[in-house]
Amino acid sequence: MEAQWYARMVILGAGAVLAACGGSDESKGGGPSGSGATTAGGSNSGGDTTSGGSDSGGSDSGGSDSGGDGSGATSSGGKPSGGAGGNAGGGAGGNAGRGAGGNAGGGAGGAPGAPDGIAVDYPGDQGIESDPAVIFADDFESYDDATDLWDRWDNTYQQSETVIVTDAGSVFAGNQSVAFTLPNNDAELSNAVEQVVSPEVDTLYLRWYQKIDGNDDIVGSHHNGGAISAHYQGPGLRADEAKQFLAAFESWRGDAAETSPGALNAYVYHFDQRDIWGDHFFPTGLVSPNTSLPFDFGADFVARRDITPELDRWYCYELMLSANTVGSRDGRITLWLDGHLIADFGNLVFRDDPAIKIDRFSVMFHAGSNPGAATTKYVDNVVAATSYVGPMIP
Repeated sequence: MEAQWYARMVILGAGAVLAACGGSDESKGGGPSGSGATTAGGSNSGGDTTSGGSDSGGSDSGGSDSGGDGSGATSSGGKPSGGAGGNAGGGAGGNAGRGAGGNAGGGAGGAPGAPDGIAVDYPGDQGIESDPAVIFADDFESYDDATDLWDRWDNTYQQSETVIVTDAGSVFAGNQSVAFTLPNNDAELSNAVEQVVSPEVDTLYLRWYQKIDGNDDIVGSHHNGGAISAHYQGPGLRADEAKQFLAAFESWRGDAAETSPGALNAYVYHFDQRDIWGDHFFPTGLVSPNTSLPFDFGADFVARRDITPELDRWYCYELMLSANTVGSRDGRITLWLDGHLIADFGNLVFRDDPAIKIDRFSVMFHAGSNPGAATTKYVDNVVAATSYVGPMIP
């Protein structure tokens, strides 16, 4: 079954890779020698190079929550969303009885996305917002237009490029979804919706459905998934110095020869990051920049194949981020695609102060530039929770 699922994906070899962050600062180095993958700076024979520059110009969702970013996004501080605390014991794990969340005895995540997450109890996600582990849920059915997103989300960006859509091909479930468009543009632009988490938590699972249309042909800076963050102040600030951390589940395409939208990875600000910009963790275990240098994800790490999702197709994404216990390397990031575990990164440090907790999440569509045709990402059925959510059950 798993092999059949992988066969439907576009599989990359050892994974190509390098970006420093989300704006014009993208690193230009390449994939590992012998992988067959190259990037704009050639093969990686001893380390990558970066060109410097800015990140996405604001918060992890594409702008500062107090007044926007360089791309013209505006926002307000917003209201707390309310929600639940973290799981007992400080790890992530799943709720007892649901079986998908985490390993017994440590850190977080790690178990494959079993079909018994929160969603299994709520067919069609109906009523899922009432589950005690759910912090936030939105199926985008309640909005007349994109300006109404402010009724439920704390921040929304680039409203001129954000619409509520109703045509069947653009909706995963129900009658509506939200669409973010990146127009032909030489400048950086970030579309997003963002939610504050209050009270703050140590562990969060973020599940959403997305489809990127067939026009997407962006190379380099392209934050095109979802993110979880803690006290994120902006790009180019090391996690250990700025007392912040972030993980995003997204694709990275470093060269035009690679299939769009690029290989799935976790984009991470953490204490051991290799530059002032975030690292890219790939399922194979490669870390960019400097993919020739190994990274220790712990004794339980399992290298998995890199995956490039298809354009113009709906996928279920789920990201889990669990902050470490202070003084321990038990932080964790886990990625699922359509309920299949595709990457699990342990042995991580995100903080040295227990007060630094997860305080927001976002779903975004960002590009450092889009010199080609306008491209649109459709998003539906977002759920944030303190245990594994899993794909929607019919």
